[in-house]
Amino acid sequence: MTSDRPDPEGAQDAERTGDALDTSALLHRAQTGDSRAFDELIAGYQSELRAHCYRMLGSIHDADDALQDAVFRAWKGLSGYRERGTVRAWLYSIATNTALDIATHRSRRELPAGFGPAADAGAELEPPSADIPWLEPYPDQWLTSPDARFEQRESVELAFVIALQSLPPLQRAVLLLREVIGFTTAEIADQLNTSAASVNSALQRARASVRAHRPDEATQRETLSALGEQRTRALAHRYVDAMERGDVDAIISMLTADATWSMPPVPTYFRGHEAIASFLSRYPLTRQWRHLPARANGHLAVACYMYDPGRQAFLPHCIDVLTLRGDKISAVTAFLDADFEKFGLPVEGAERAWLK
Repeated sequence: MTSDRPDPEGAQDAERTGDALDTSALLHRAQTGDSRAFDELIAGYQSELRAHCYRMLGSIHDADDALQDAVFRAWKGLSGYRERGTVRAWLYSIATNTALDIATHRSRRELPAGFGPAADAGAELEPPSADIPWLEPYPDQWLTSPDARFEQRESVELAFVIALQSLPPLQRAVLLLREVIGFTTAEIADQLNTSAASVNSALQRARASVRAHRPDEATQRETLSALGEQRTRALAHRYVDAMERGDVDAIISMLTADATWSMPPVPTYFRGHEAIASFLSRYPLTRQWRHLPARANGHLAVACYMYDPGRQAFLPHCIDVLTLRGDKISAVTAFLDADFEKFGLPVEGAERAWLK
């Protein structure tokens, strides 16, 4: 069995494309021990299941672990599959319960800007903290369809994932299965081995909590759509140009008055023009940078490479995920531990391919 092989791009859910007969045939072959049939059966579901596990856990590494465990459980539990439900619902049941097992024993994921007070202008950076479970960025290219459908991007936006993390794990699961995945109350009750009344109660509480935690403003999907491709690209070029020239004033002019700048896993973050300008002039803008375009969590993002004098090369340093409010940047979240390879970004020799 090769359940951890890369997902085929644009793989479609067989049941949703009228291929139910093929699905049934693959299922019966898999139940007789045919691992290749099993791989083919689940191939079209793995991308959406991984995104679901990420929403549950706030970590691409935990999501990968949950998905691999769920695939293993599905393989071992094929004999217990009940054909009165769909393969997709059965796989979501396994993946959700696997993620619940992990979430129950882990603290919720955080971002510095929501974890404590902002640092004053001139404050020194605290050392990176491995003790705090920080939220991790999610590559847009991992979403189910090759063009990263708008509704899928919105479901992994930082504000939504952080709001999810504020929920108890069971409420998180119910909200996602109902609001994002679209299962019925009866299906969710079956998946989580609970009652419809319990599902409805958890859903009501989860909706109220998420409304309280999410900012009352446009989503990144709506903002980027309103800006359009040309203005979005121009904004990215302005940001990259200012960073590479070390132009503090130009960067500050792109930020909202209440903008934040954070760098997980560093707990320190800054809010407002004065504090951010001081930070920029004392830390990142004392170094040389090059950048490449990136997309993470449905946001505009840039991959940042810092010059290493010893290696005489620009090396991966962080991915800046930009939260926009209108045509201004309201938050820069610089993920220092981002895995460049998972984002399809070069890690060697990248200095020959800069965004111009």
